[in-house]
Amino acid sequence: MAEISEIASEEGDGNASPSSEIDTKPGTKRLFLTLSVLLSFLLGLPFLLKSTAIYRAPLPFNSMESLASELKSDPPSLPCRFQVVFLRPGFQQNGKAAAENLREIILKQLKRISERQDPSCGSCNGYYSLSIVIESGDDCFSSGDNGERCLWKCGMAGSSPLIGEDDEVDERLDSVLRGGLCSSESVGRVYTAIVGNEGYGNGRVVVGKYRHAWISGGVSEKDTVDILGNIFVKLFMNGGTVEETGQGKGDYMPVGSDGSLVLSFSLLNANPEDWVYDWDFQQVEDKFLAPVVEALAPIASITVESQVLYHSPKASKSSWDQEMGIYSFSTDDLPFFVNSNEWHLDTSAGATGRSKLVHFVVYIPSSTECPLHLRLPNGEISKTNGFISPMWGGVAVWNPPSCSNKSAAPLIGKFTSKDLENLFQVFMGQFRLLFGIRSDGGRADLGISRLLTREKGFAEWELDFLFRQHACFNLFSCATTLESLSKLVQSLPRMIVMEEIGRQVSLSLEEAGSARENASTGLYGASAASSKRARELAEDAFFHPSIMSISYSSLEHYFAIYMPFFAPVSLHVVLAALKEIRRYQVERAKHLRRKA
Repeated sequence: MAEISEIASEEGDGNASPSSEIDTKPGTKRLFLTLSVLLSFLLGLPFLLKSTAIYRAPLPFNSMESLASELKSDPPSLPCRFQVVFLRPGFQQNGKAAAENLREIILKQLKRISERQDPSCGSCNGYYSLSIVIESGDDCFSSGDNGERCLWKCGMAGSSPLIGEDDEVDERLDSVLRGGLCSSESVGRVYTAIVGNEGYGNGRVVVGKYRHAWISGGVSEKDTVDILGNIFVKLFMNGGTVEETGQGKGDYMPVGSDGSLVLSFSLLNANPEDWVYDWDFQQVEDKFLAPVVEALAPIASITVESQVLYHSPKASKSSWDQEMGIYSFSTDDLPFFVNSNEWHLDTSAGATGRSKLVHFVVYIPSSTECPLHLRLPNGEISKTNGFISPMWGGVAVWNPPSCSNKSAAPLIGKFTSKDLENLFQVFMGQFRLLFGIRSDGGRADLGISRLLTREKGFAEWELDFLFRQHACFNLFSCATTLESLSKLVQSLPRMIVMEEIGRQVSLSLEEAGSARENASTGLYGASAASSKRARELAEDAFFHPSIMSISYSSLEHYFAIYMPFFAPVSLHVVLAALKEIRRYQVERAKHLRRKA
């Protein structure tokens, strides 16, 4: 019994003394089985890591971050080309020298006025050229880049281009500048001012609805230079904006980050027990809104909706003016005019997400406060009887003709075509103000007699400014978004980056490059459209659902999930393998000593 116990003790103890000796070679079956189990665990580890790996599509981080730095160091160049044509029949002096002298004087005036303006994104300050043409009848004397085929050619406007009604002159000049000279796309990048002779009548300054202006007789040379500087810089360069918006600033950008804009028109009947009015909004949309939507297509995808609401009183109170026989509310009451509790305006399903919703409200007062008018701070009554709320929309108060009729039965009426036209003119002025453009362009301060308007609501030179402004703003916004996405993804190594995000980033960079290229060649509309798509794609990538749902999975979170499943078994397998290897080494050492 003592011998059996001693042998069992020696075989079962893996840590027996090294001096022990055995005759038989230690078996490898136990070692093989233990190592096979351990090896199976090790071979399965890569499959486990692969199945639990976070997918990250490759992103061009260098391009994403370099775009922002490139735009900051080299802002988008949106050039403007100006030309001034002096109609001087019988001019016999040294025409070439006179043209050069006029060009130097006007360039100094442009620079002087530009330096007083705040830097504006898209205003083409510093990126403009000027050419001068003196037409004396049979001869033309030019200075600047007039050698290009898209600029003024001698005798192209006939003998009396500035005689007639303003609208006729405007159409005539547009036909001359576009027809047969070069493509409309190229001529659209040239802004022309025609300076007539004193024989054309009294001094008048008119800015057309296309890309030209004219000065007809009775204006001195000094005043002409001042007026030309104001027209080129304050109107054609800066669009006659309410205030200069700094680089990257979007205070007057009523467009969503996805490039969409929803115009919601609401007709509010304050008290339907007095009267109920309806409108044919389809007529408004087809006749008035369709041209505006088409004109602004490069900078916004606009959708239009309408609704009629009842029992929608305003929140502020009005006062009775005995002298004028009207009810009035002042500008101090405007913050309380919109009744958010009763005016259920946010009903659009199309304005969800990152779209921008702009309201235009027609308010019909009840009989207890009709007629209702807006009193301005100077005490005068507003001609439009409306006001705007920046980034929200506009309100117009419409007093029905039945204000004086206090009949007991409610009156059911409908807007006439003339009423709809008047209301749309008010809303168009408010819409322009939301974009930062004044309806009068500040013409009284610039010495301008008249600004012509067009059915699209914006003159072509105003649209050019909006295209330049939005192209510049969208490029900076796109660059900022891509730079933020790059820093976010690199700071979180286990963030999910889907393949779709990579495609959106690549397309955004391509559109941004296209926008910069179009901007440098003066294709304002194409540049604005490309920049809009670039910004939209960058925003889609940054707010992708895969990023928003699970932003990242940290390493601690990874171990917390999988350790409870694999740690207990893996630990026992590893310890058993180490113990078996130690036992085999000891038995083999005993056998070698015995053999020796």
